[in-house]
Formats: sequence, structure tokens, C-alpha cells
Amino acid sequence: MTLIFYNNIYLSSKKQHAFKMECISIFNMLKIGIGPSSSHTLGPWRAAEEWIHTLENSNILNQVTSIKVDLYGSLSLTGKGHATDLAIQLGLTGSDPEQIPVDDIKPIIDNINKSQQIKINGKYKIDFNSKEAIVFNRDFLPFHSNGLKFSAFKNDSLISSEIYYSIGGGFVVQEEHTGEKEKAVIYSSFPYPIQTAKELEKYCREKQLKISDIVLENEKSLRTNSKIDAEIQRIWDTMLECMYIGCHTEGKLPGGLNVRRRAYDIHQKLKGETPYTNHKEWVVSIRNTEVKFRQILKWVSCFALSVNEVNASLGRVVTAPTNGSAGVIPAVLMYYLVIENHKADFKHIKQFLLVAGEIGSIVKKGATISAAMGGCQAEIGVSSAMAAGALTELLGGTPEQVMIASEIAMEHHLGLTCDPIGGLVQIPCIERNAMGAIKAINAAELALDTDSHNIKVPFDKVINTMWETAKDMHTKYKETSEGGLAVSVNIADC
Repeated sequence: MTLIFYNNIYLSSKKQHAFKMECISIFNMLKIGIGPSSSHTLGPWRAAEEWIHTLENSNILNQVTSIKVDLYGSLSLTGKGHATDLAIQLGLTGSDPEQIPVDDIKPIIDNINKSQQIKINGKYKIDFNSKEAIVFNRDFLPFHSNGLKFSAFKNDSLISSEIYYSIGGGFVVQEEHTGEKEKAVIYSSFPYPIQTAKELEKYCREKQLKISDIVLENEKSLRTNSKIDAEIQRIWDTMLECMYIGCHTEGKLPGGLNVRRRAYDIHQKLKGETPYTNHKEWVVSIRNTEVKFRQILKWVSCFALSVNEVNASLGRVVTAPTNGSAGVIPAVLMYYLVIENHKADFKHIKQFLLVAGEIGSIVKKGATISAAMGGCQAEIGVSSAMAAGALTELLGGTPEQVMIASEIAMEHHLGLTCDPIGGLVQIPCIERNAMGAIKAINAAELALDTDSHNIKVPFDKVINTMWETAKDMHTKYKETSEGGLAVSVNIADC
């Protein structure tokens, strides 16, 4: 199966004629969307959007009288806990996950349920009973664990049927043919086409440039520097706002597990009496707070927890590289800004996110960022590797040391399973972000003290090992809630 990436969707070969081959930009890896899951919420949402746009472009959307959506595999097994059914309905209405006001989500869904109708793409109203129209099938489709099929009918006649796969991080594949796994190919227009960590290091040596410099040159082949800066600023603002909201929101998370938000309580104990009125003043106030080692650990954990508590509440986060692992990168970047370098500015934020995004894309090309394919090693493991490498460059590390840091962080997440209790992105997911962030900082420090000539395990070898481990891992440990904590903990006791 040959895949092309365009506008958040991988296109099958029948739609490729208008496009060059795929490039994974850092903005493909760091996408703004609604929680709680990039593969189970954002991906299905995008697939629904793409499908209705296809129907409209084919001039058949106005003929549709009913719709059916079949969910398969992991999407079916944990879809309720991940709000997959809600995401599909929002996607069918044409709502944009990047722009929709979070407070509008519940009223839109409530209106659909009450009226038993849905306005497709905001234009055509049809009868729609979500409990009948969205079917949770337990069986798996062949290409990927996260499969979904959209069917449109004119009266009783089928007029459209398309299968999509949500392959992690909000990336979506439209099925035409299947293959062993998703493969990434590079735009020929990239000045520095990168498939592996070894290739990236080679460019850095030859050009005597930092990793962020190489990545920036590639990004500039797709958009202007001003647009790159604007998008990075938008991503960071979303991350910062997410941390701020999480640290200032108390109560319990939705879903029935009665999980109490902890970021609020931790933050209240840490912040003291320093005044501030918004999230930008908040950063300054934290910088002015005296911290010791134990407090540093608490601050980093607080930042990570805050993001994933917002994510678990259908809030807006940045995939990094997924929603379930969205807290690691902002927590580590915030650590740098408020602990390591009080003079840090946008230049440092840009540098960090350029490096992090590229590391994530290399892992995606060589393995997977989907927990449904690889377990949590493919989410928290990858996010920790991204953050570790990015922090290492900011701390003055060489490109080789950046790769060492990423390797250390990834290596020590190998085999990590995905076993969410109740199919919710809460236990153990939220805490794992805090652990991944702490490991990333530790990995960076270890890498800075490592002689790159003495490296024993290259990053590419760890990426390959992660993929081999993913293939060996039993399905019940891959975001199905059929193994691990998901079955050993009784939801009724929570």
C-alpha cells in the first residue's frame, strides 16, 4: 500500500496523482486537537471529516438519507472510553478539532441525541440515532488495529462505503490495498531527506549544523520562516494554556473512575503566594519561585499531569506525538524555561520543538507511534525520546549526544504495555506522562556526560527493536483493555 500524506490524511494510490510523496513535517507530529486520544478521538474525527468532504466533492452528499459507521479492533474495544463515537459525530458535522470551542462539544452532542438528527457538514440534516448508526465490532480489520468503515445510503441503497485506519498521532490512512505497516516516504524537495537517525547525524557532520538547523531548512522548503514561527508559537501557546488550565482546575475527571485531578492540588502547594493573572505571567511567577531538587520533580510532574488531565476531559491539547503522551514534551520544555534558563525565549522554544518533532518523525518512519500497534512504548516511550533529545540540544549537546539521549529514553520504555482501565486515558496513562518527562530529563543529563565515540546502542537500533517488540507483544496489551491493569483492577471498586 503506497500512502501519501496531505491535510492530515494519508491518501491511497487512487488519490495520489495530484501529490508528491509524503513528508513528515514537525507540524504533522505536533498537531492541535481535542482529547482524550489522538488515535481514537482525533483520528476518527479527521476520517469523518475527510469522508464527508469526499461525498460532497463527488456531488452525492445531498443525496444521503442515512449513515452507518462500523468500528473495529481497538477502536471498538476502547472506543467508548476514548469518546470515539462523539468524535465521529463531531467530524460528520464538519466541526474542526483545532478550532471548535471546547464548551460547544457537549451542546452539539446533546442536540444530536435529543433531536435524533445530525446536520452533515453543517448543511444537510438527516435522521441519526448514534446508538444504532455507530456499531462497535470486536473483530479486527487486517491493516491496523484501529479500523472504521463509513457507509452512506440513499433510502436503502448503498451509495458510498470507505474504510479508514487511525494509525496514531491523528494520522489517518484511507484503505485501498494493505501492507505490513505504514511506510513514510520523503518529499524530493526536501534539501535534507531523512529516514533514519544515522542520516540526520550525517547531515549535521557534513554541514556542521545543529539538528534544529537541518530540520528548519527542511521546513522552509514547505513554508516561509514567518509561517513556521507563527505555527510554532500557536503550538506552544496551546501547550502553555493547557498546562495553565490543568493547574487551575479542580474536581474529578469524567468517565466513571472517579479520578481526582491532582495537578491543581500539587500546584497550590508549590506556587506559594506569588501573584499572576494569566498563563504568561504564570511562567514568570514560577521562575521567581525558589526550588530545590524535590520541588523540581514535583513541578515537572505537575506540568505533565496538568496536560493529561485536560486531555482526559476532552480538552484541547497538542499531539506530542499522541494525545495520550501529550504531557511529556510541554513538561520538559517548561522545565527548561522555568528551571534551567530564565532568559530563554521563543528562539529556544522553536529549537526545542524542531528537534522533538524530527525525532518523533524518525521513530514513526522506523516503527510506530500507535499504542494499538505497539503498546505504550510507542507513545510515552517516543514522547520521552523526543523530549530528551530536544532538551539535550538546548543544554549544549552535540547531534550525537541528542541521539544518545533519545536512545536512552526510548530504551528504558521498551516493552511498556497499553492497558487503560475502563478504556479511559486516565489510569495509568496520566501518571506515565510524569514518569516519561522525568526520564527524559535524566536521559539528557546522562547523554551530556557520554562520549559519543563510546556509544554501544545506536538510536536506529532501538527504534527497530521497539518495532520488533511491538510485533511480538500480545494484542491484549495494545490498547484493547483486555490485559494488564485493565483486567486486574475492578472498575466497580474505583
